[in-house]
Amino acid sequence: MKIDFQKNTDGLVPAIVQDAVTKNVLMLGYMNEEAYNKTIETKKVTFFSRSKKRLWTKGEESGNILNLVDIKSDCDRDSLLVFVNPVGPTCHTGSDTCWDLENKSSFGFLSQLEKVIRNRKENKEDTTSYVASLFRKGINKIAQKVGEEAVEVVIEAKDDNKELFLNESADLLFHYLILLQAKECTLQDIEEILKSRI
Repeated sequence: MKIDFQKNTDGLVPAIVQDAVTKNVLMLGYMNEEAYNKTIETKKVTFFSRSKKRLWTKGEESGNILNLVDIKSDCDRDSLLVFVNPVGPTCHTGSDTCWDLENKSSFGFLSQLEKVIRNRKENKEDTTSYVASLFRKGINKIAQKVGEEAVEVVIEAKDDNKELFLNESADLLFHYLILLQAKECTLQDIEEILKSRI
């Protein structure tokens, strides 16, 4: 990969650091050619510190290193996207990210849906929502609904109607998310177990 370190007069290019698993942006640093080469060689992310005026390997004092997974250059070859597996918090303040955000997996819309389900579970005064009514009926009813939806998925899987199969699959996933909340578990818990099996 050819990077245009000479585009800026200081020989530095911005390096956006992203968690390779969660896809969260962790920090922004700057690399010169020497820092880039050291990063490639050691597989530990190294920057050029503008304040210290020297190479600086992230975590050299704290132990909170950034293990290199991959580096991509942008279309103009003057900025980098650095994919890492972080060890410990990234920010010197002790935060996961330099924007004081938690570095945890997000499952996009499913994370939003999980939050809505949790809110409906916690809102004891909700007498209108289907989700709240399931929580009031208890774990046995929720588990029964998951079983019913699973059977319907199997039935539709054996037919050729993709739309019905997808609708039943959505129903199963929705009720499974409710069951996870009823058991005080999350998608993050499931992800951790699946990751441990690889």
